Formats: sequence, structure tokens, C-alpha cells
Amino acid sequence: MAGLTFLIIFLVLMVLVAIVPQLLRRWHIPAVVAIMLTGIVIGPNSLDLIRHLNRFLGRGYPTEQIYVVLDALGLLGLIFLMALAGMEVNIRIVKSEKRAVGWLSFLTFVIPATAGFAVYALFEPSDTIGKWVFASLFASHSVGIVFPVIRELRVTHTRFGVAVLASTVITDIASLVLLAICIQFKRHAIPGRVAGSISIFDHIGPEVLGKWFPVLFLAVIASFIALSLWLLPKAMRRVLSRFHPNDDARIAFFLAGLLAIVFIGELIGISIIVSAFVAGMAMVEVRAFQEQGHVLHRKIEGIGYGFVIPFLFLTIGMKTDLRILLSAWENAAIVGATLFGLIISKVASGWLAMRLSGFGNKKGLCAGLMTVPQLSATLAAAAVALQLQMISATFFNAIVCLSVLTTVPVPTLVKILIVKGKIQFTQADEQIAGLVPEEDVDEDTI
Repeated sequence: MAGLTFLIIFLVLMVLVAIVPQLLRRWHIPAVVAIMLTGIVIGPNSLDLIRHLNRFLGRGYPTEQIYVVLDALGLLGLIFLMALAGMEVNIRIVKSEKRAVGWLSFLTFVIPATAGFAVYALFEPSDTIGKWVFASLFASHSVGIVFPVIRELRVTHTRFGVAVLASTVITDIASLVLLAICIQFKRHAIPGRVAGSISIFDHIGPEVLGKWFPVLFLAVIASFIALSLWLLPKAMRRVLSRFHPNDDARIAFFLAGLLAIVFIGELIGISIIVSAFVAGMAMVEVRAFQEQGHVLHRKIEGIGYGFVIPFLFLTIGMKTDLRILLSAWENAAIVGATLFGLIISKVASGWLAMRLSGFGNKKGLCAGLMTVPQLSATLAAAAVALQLQMISATFFNAIVCLSVLTTVPVPTLVKILIVKGKIQFTQADEQIAGLVPEEDVDEDTI
């Protein structure tokens, strides 16, 4: 009967994930935000719906085990989301928009990172490594928010969409690399620092390689990305060509290749966000994803967006504790400076980059706003930094507040800005020639 209880709870969650986004759509609230709000309301920090259902049904698994299963589904959802985002980025197209991608990547990294460094230095001027950690947290974007919003607005294949998505990933990779270098320098000074870690760099101290450590670490990351983009398509072409286009075994081999790249990335200390995205970019070059009808691609999208990805945002909402906003007011100066510094630097850098790339003010403002939300990568990085005593609990609370106050309202604000500002993405100069038919962009959705 325990299995039946879990199925009932699972049914309730699936119904909520299916219905709530449709109900909130009339207020221009993106589906991803609607699902996160659902998670906040039903999570353990609010109604704790799962625990109450489990107690009412009486014969279920322990509630903690159910949350573990949901977390596992959320992790798989993150991997699917990043892989699908990577599959939307065509290197040829990125090169055609290299001016916009270049400006957006450079400015949305440098300006927010400088702001984060300055904010931390304002309160802790002597903590050098803390300043660099805060710089990396400010510079990071949330691909997990940006990509679903771009996809929902049907602007993935426009100049605007390609520039924002590609630059978001580049900036995220750069910020994660900066954070990883800071972590490697810090974690070896703390007892028990590598417990449970499989990363080889967690077992090789910076002191072993001295000043060459950052260089080697960057070289390993660059090699991993280059080899993945070269070897994975070759291996997947050979394997998938043996199966009929409609054979579902192709999905199993896709998952095996994707998870293998993610595992190798973990071995060398590369974030799941980066490795899954790189795997997705590599998959684009496989002929099976370019076949007429894109059968395999559509099947993977169905599994991702119809099943596992919603659990990513549901679990993020469940982990959000709005009470932190109240408990953090005693440190209002740090919270306020963090919020003000990030929002101003992100919006300003995005707007400036898009203006330098030839876009209008409204689209520049949209791009800047899209880089504001800080979600899973930022929270995970902040948690690691707190655990390694690289930042204090006060600064961690400020990052949590930042995540809550930017992730929930900003995507909705972007959508309202597009609707009220009557921003169009279907002009001839805005649509990437030969990539997607113009009728595929539904103006009613934006």
C-alpha cells in the first residue's frame, strides 16, 4: 500500500503542475514561475502538503524519502533542461551573432562581477577571497530561468534569443570557473573538505601546483569542452545510425551519452549545468537530431518539459523559505546593497551590450532583466561558499533573499514588458534566415 500512497501524492503533484500554470497564464505569469510558486505554497516551509497527505493516507513511505525522490527527479530535470538548452545553440548561428553575444557575455560578466566585488568589499574589505566569491555569484546567470522564458515566448530562434541564451551560458561558465578556482584554493584549508567528493581537483591541493593551478584547471575545462564537442557526436552518430528513426532505444542511448558526459564533468570538478549544456551542444551535430521531423528531438523534449523539468522548479520552490526575508532584516544593509548592486549592474550591462549590438532600448532592457534572476547555480554556489566558510551566514542570507526576490517576479515583468511595450521579434532583420519559418513564432504568446 505504500506504493499506492506514493502514486496518490505523485498524482496530486502532477495535477498541480498541469493546472496551476494554465490558471496563472492570464496574468502573464510564465509557467516556470507558476510551478515555483506552487512549490513554495505546498513545500515544507509553508503548507507542507506532502507530509499532510502522507499522514492522512496513513501507509506511505516516510515523507523524507518522498522528498529525496522528488530531489532526484529535480536533478534529472536540471540535466534535461541544460541539455535541451544546449541543443538550441547552434555554433554557426552563434558565430553569425558574435557581436551581440560577445558584448553581452563580456559586459554582463565584468560589470556585475565588479559590483559584487565592491558590495562585499564595502562590508568586509580585508577578505580578498570572499570578494572574488561574491563577484562570481553576481556574475552568474540563471540559464534555468532564461531558457524556459525564451522558449515560452517563442523567440529562441531570433537574433535576440540566440544572443541572450548563448551569452547567458558563456557568462555562467565563466562565473562557475571563477568560483571553482576560489573553492579549490579555500577548501583544502578546512578539515573534512573532500568527504564524499569524486572530483580529482578536490584531492589535489593548490599548493601542489602553486601558481600553475588556475592555468591547469582552466586548461582541463577547455579540453573537456573541446573533446566533448568532438567525440560525443562521433560516438552517438555511430550508435544511433544502427536504429530506425522511430526506435525508442535511441532515447536510452541519448540518456547514456548525456549522463556519461555529466559524470566525467563531475570527476574533474565541472558543474552539472556546464557539462549537460556542453553535451546538448554536441548532440546538435548528430544526424539523428537533424532528420526530417526531428523525431528524436521531439521525444526528448516531451520527456523533459512534460515530466522531469517541472519537478526541477517544483523542488526549487519547495526549498524556498520566505521566512528568511523576515529574519534577514537585521542585516538590511547587506541585503539592500546586494539587491541594489545586482539589479542595477545586470540591467545596465544588458541594456548597454544590446545597444552596442544594434538593438533598441526596449529589447536592451528585456535582455538586462533576463540576466537578473539568480537561481539554482547561484544558490548551490552560495551554499558551497558558506560550507567552506568563504562567506558568512549573513551574506548567504542576502543571496537567498536575492534569489527569491529576483526569480519569482522578473520573468513575469519581462513578459509584461514585451506585451505592454508591443515588442516584436518577427521582423525580417530580427529572424535568423533559414533557421525557423517565420510562422513558427506565435505573436499571440508574447
